[in-house]
Order: sequence, then structure tokens, then C-alpha cells
Amino acid sequence: MFIDQARIYVKSGDGGDGVVRFRREKYIPAGGPAGGDGGNGGSIYFVADEGLSTLLDFRYRRRFIAPNGEPGQSKNMAGKNAPDLEIAVPPGTQIKDAETGQVLVDMVYPGQRVLFLPGGRGGRGNARFATPTRQAPGFAERGEPGRGMWVDLELKLIADAGLVGCPNAGKSTLLSVVSAAKPKVANYPFTTLTPMLGVVSLGEGSTFVLADIPGLIEGAHAGVGLGTDFLRHIERTRLLVHVVDAAGVDGRDPVEDYRTINQELELYSGELARRPQVVVANKCDLPDAARHLPRLAEAAAKDGREFVVISAAANQGVAELVQRIGQLIEELRARDPRPAPPSDEAVVLRPQERQAPVDQFRIVKEDDIWVVEGEGLERLMRRLDLENEEAVRYLQNLFEKIGIYRALADLNVPEGATVRVGELEFEYME
Repeated sequence: MFIDQARIYVKSGDGGDGVVRFRREKYIPAGGPAGGDGGNGGSIYFVADEGLSTLLDFRYRRRFIAPNGEPGQSKNMAGKNAPDLEIAVPPGTQIKDAETGQVLVDMVYPGQRVLFLPGGRGGRGNARFATPTRQAPGFAERGEPGRGMWVDLELKLIADAGLVGCPNAGKSTLLSVVSAAKPKVANYPFTTLTPMLGVVSLGEGSTFVLADIPGLIEGAHAGVGLGTDFLRHIERTRLLVHVVDAAGVDGRDPVEDYRTINQELELYSGELARRPQVVVANKCDLPDAARHLPRLAEAAAKDGREFVVISAAANQGVAELVQRIGQLIEELRARDPRPAPPSDEAVVLRPQERQAPVDQFRIVKEDDIWVVEGEGLERLMRRLDLENEEAVRYLQNLFEKIGIYRALADLNVPEGATVRVGELEFEYME
């Protein structure tokens, strides 16, 4: 089953908590603090696996949560870091923010590995807070929480050339003739319901990838007949091969079909409509084709496009068409090569924001409360147990050290005023 869209929830692991421990050994009556740091939480990675060609696996599993780091241990031993979680997707998968629709990363290259959500950092144990004046700290840090979000996965096939045209124009027949692909072929509209890829060989060491896009109809750009679901699969192609039923087997006008498809391409994406296009008049072995070919050739020439006459079913003109497509693709590759894959093992998409220092803050007044705001300071406070008196005393000393009390005095904050820093509130006294 071909599935090209999925929505999943991903979350990196929480960091392990630092612990409060003291060294207790024989003959060492005052061994001091010995609480270790917590381990880091597991990160979320996306990996482009060329062995996959569909998002089918995500129909059965929608939540991907990396494990948490282990808490610290005694004797200054850190907790274990959690293993990372890798999520395999087919090459060509775009990862979007489910809320905004923004493309966060494009998994184009086989083997590409992207760090998507870093795991939370482990908290510091009480041994990290020991100073000459605080020799036995009785508090530690909590681990930093991981980060979670819903993302949309959208697969766009990667091919050198894409077959487009109305239903029953003969695209699948052509693909089956020129490659080893085995699409379903029958004489009724919408035989092809999912895009298919075929590798076309031009000789030793020379190949290109051809995609069979299900037939488009009028209104496809607006989603009629699942048009937008199919149109996105030709966005990555270098060349469009526009197959037209020159015989008008179903009573259709080949020229009108040609114009309809190009209009849909224009309405969907002007850039896509301007992409190089070869117009292929198929079914030329049928009697009615002869009277339509001149008009179709004239329409293609008017648009400045190459015109080729073939019969995929009778294998007439197909070899010449394949050679010409191959030549055009080589020219397009030379003119606009696809960028090389990144050399780094991991491309960091959503790294932890640069850690703001705790001494960067500002003070604002909200009603009768003076609020001290600072990203680094608030992050530190979230990791401390504010029910622990020693932790609160540590913060009070920190506030004085980084200049919060001095800044409040400079603002003429009256004594007894309520000051809030993160979740901590206190009365200001000079």
C-alpha cells in the first residue's frame, strides 16, 4: 500500500535528575557531597532510508518518544545517558510543523541523518554546588525536560522525469515498456491510483528515474480527483513528459486534454508549469490519431515544446523517445546539479536554543508586582526544588551576585513590594 502522508508525535527524552548524596565511608567522618549528575535524555533523529518507499509504517505507530536519562548516583557517579531514537523515512520526505505547516527539514539524500529534537540535559548533583562557604549543599538540579511536537510527514517522490497527462493516456504502459516497473495497466480511467517509479537504462552506467503520476483531471490543482496529492510528486522532477492520447479513444479532444493539464500545472505552481516539457503523442497506431496529430503538434510548437509521436503499446518510437529524454536530463543535470548531500553526520535542525546566561534579565511591573524576567534565570529556577530551603538560599545569594537586588533599588521599588522571579515570590526589603 502506498501511503505518502502521516502525522506523528515525537518527543525527546527528559534529562535525569541530579541527586543529593554524601560520602559515607569508614574512617572518613565528613566525606562531603557526592551526588552525581543525571544522564542526558535521548534525542530524536530522522534518517532517510533508501530501502523505504512509503510512509505505511506510520499508520500503525504514531508516537515516538525517546527514553529518559537515568538519575545521578552516589560517589559522584553520573547517570547513564539515554540512547537516541532514530526514525526511518523514505528519501523525499518533508517534515513539517503540524501547527504551522512550515517545512522544518527535507530528507532528500539516502542516508541523510538529522538531529531533530535534542534530549534534555541531565541535572547537576549536589557535588556541583559545593563551595568553600557551602561545603555540604543539600540540594541538586532536576533534569531538563525533553521537547515534543506533532509533525506532518509528506512524501514527494524524487525522479528525473515525471509522466503527466489525463487518465488513460498510456503513461503506465509507457513506463512498463521502458523500465522494469510493473504498473497495473487496463483500458479504463484511473487505472493508476498511486505514483510509481521506474529506472530507465540508457546503456552501461547511464540511467534515469521516471515517475508515473496518476492521471490528472480538470480541477486537480484544487484537489479534485486527489489532484494535489498527485501533483506534489512531480515537484522534484527536472523534466515533464506530457503523454497525450492522440487518438482520442474516449471521445476526448487531444488538444483540449493538452491544454487542460498545462492549465492545472499553472494553477498549482507557475514554476512547475515552466519546467521543461516534452509532449508525447501516444497511440499513434490507432486510425483516429492521424487527424489529431497536426493540431497537437501545432499546439506544442506554439508553446515552444518538443513534440514526439509514439505508440507505447506497439513499441513504436519509444526507443528514440527514451534517448531524447536521457539527453535532456543530462543537459539539465549539468545546468542545474542537485546540491551535494551534507558532509556532517548530523544536521542539527532544532538545536537547544543558545543558553542565555543567568545574569541577563530585565524588570517589568505588572499591576502591583515587580517581575524579573530572564530566560537563563528562569531555566535554572525550573530545575531547582523551591521547597528546599537550601536551594532558596542558593537563589538568594545568586540574585545578589548577578545584581537583581541592586537593580530593584535603582528602580526605587518600595520596601514590602512583591517581587516575582519565575515561580518564586518574595517581599522586597533593602
